[in-house]
Amino acid sequence: MKILCCPACRGDLSLEPVREDGREVLEGTLHCSKCKRSYPVRDGIPDLLLG
Repeated sequence: MKILCCPACRGDLSLEPVREDGREVLEGTLHCSKCKRSYPVRDGIPDLLLG
């Protein structure tokens, strides 16, 4: 999490996990504190594509 930032504004991201497997988040959402965009996490992979 320390190396990830919002691709739109470079703001800090916070993680809201929905499903975890030990230490890995399998499903959830990353939220930007600066521009308020949200990015899904599916199968342990964050989707940070702008579109």
